[in-house]
Amino acid sequence: MNRSTHRTRTAAAILLVGSMALAGCSAAGAGAASDHESVLRWAVKLPAHWDPVVQGSGFDFNLTALAYASLTEIDENGDAVPGLAESWDYDETGTAVTFHLREGLVFQDGEPLNAEAVKSYIERAKTQENSALFGDLTSIDSVTADSELDVTVHLNQVDHQIPLLLGKRTAQITSPLAAQDPARLDQWPVGAGPFTVVEYVPESHITFEKNDDYWDAENIHIDRLELATAPAPSTLVASIETGVYDFAYGLDPSQYRAAVDGGLDVVQHPVLYAANISLNTNKAPFDDPAVVEAIRHAIDRDEFVEKATFGFGYTTTQPFPEGSIGYDPESADLWPYDPELAIEILADAGYGTGDLVVDLVVSADTAANEIVQSQLAAIGVTANITVAADWYTPFFAKDLAFATYSTTGRESPVQTLTAHFGPDGPLNLSSPTEPDGFAEAVQIARETPLDDPDYAANLQAATRAGLQSEALIFTHGPPMFIVKSPRVSDVQPIPGQISLTGVTIE
Repeated sequence: MNRSTHRTRTAAAILLVGSMALAGCSAAGAGAASDHESVLRWAVKLPAHWDPVVQGSGFDFNLTALAYASLTEIDENGDAVPGLAESWDYDETGTAVTFHLREGLVFQDGEPLNAEAVKSYIERAKTQENSALFGDLTSIDSVTADSELDVTVHLNQVDHQIPLLLGKRTAQITSPLAAQDPARLDQWPVGAGPFTVVEYVPESHITFEKNDDYWDAENIHIDRLELATAPAPSTLVASIETGVYDFAYGLDPSQYRAAVDGGLDVVQHPVLYAANISLNTNKAPFDDPAVVEAIRHAIDRDEFVEKATFGFGYTTTQPFPEGSIGYDPESADLWPYDPELAIEILADAGYGTGDLVVDLVVSADTAANEIVQSQLAAIGVTANITVAADWYTPFFAKDLAFATYSTTGRESPVQTLTAHFGPDGPLNLSSPTEPDGFAEAVQIARETPLDDPDYAANLQAATRAGLQSEALIFTHGPPMFIVKSPRVSDVQPIPGQISLTGVTIE
């Protein structure tokens, strides 16, 4: 089949099958795979949103990336490498960067992926009312399409993080034609990624087929990808052992031994994960610095590692794991565990045992949340846990006072910092409050070229400044296990990302 014929048939299939799926039907003929196909069955929690502009949730960008390609990518060292853009250049002032797109790129609906399409996407991510990305794009002033393949991002400040920023987390380029109907795009992705959706039943399963027009299609060896809602953690291992699934990301640490004993491959994937306790200092009682200080010293991070990760995780006081370029060694021992000091701080502020009762609103009932509850009880603070079905909406609206959260990190370390500590940061529950000196420190990090000898020191200084925030108390880094059938080859160890590039199935 020639490429032009393939594009025509793909576009028609998307329009037809998309209409059927959104009406609650599945695609005719999209059922069982043929014998010669290479099929990967992935057990996963399906995302609520398939439009990368609005999805904004932790690991889910790895799933939307199945359908979308990003402007840049990162390698195993976290360095920016080509994606849809094969190269880029900064101007002499550092306030504009031009990306040079690959030739012949097309979306899955047949539309050309050109400079205008990239411009349209970035503008939509900055301005759409429900965008989860606008706070990450504050350095971008405007975008121009200079030619069919050259698109320039104009900045309102010097920012050498842009090639990292416009990676999988932020710049999965959507079809401009499909984006004219954002609600539909959010339930039926149309991009230029390695796979094209052929069937989707929300809250049940989604099926992809290889996209031969993907820019790196020669390194995609999976013909068909079937994502289905993962079973309970206690039965996931058995489901992979029996061939119901081939692959899962996020094996519960409690099931590690069962998976290994069952002959499955279990790999601890490199991540930028960091769990935290989020406080809203605009709401009582966290508007009292004494309460925040006491809670800081009430946290025993070792208990999180022992009980929540079964010893596989690590303690942390910051959003970067040790060894990452943004990790600040000087902040390794912030606010050491000292419950007696915490009780003393509260007493000096006029709080006795039982005086403080707070609502801990969480997205799931987990061991980590129960640990928070018990550690606060030890200093006389009562935390009532509420599991909210729609947790993300009030969290990102800054309506909660007390919550827990985990971040999978971002390609750009500066973006990670501003997301947590900046006034518009989606993970800053205390917005628009930011720590004193943070804006200045993060600006210096932005202005430092990534290959500058001072880059690491400047970035770590920004981390140090951000950690003075009273809005976040980092606790531990959970392990992220890939569990798979031995038939499935290893996944590239790209920090925080799952890439199926190069993966084969026997």
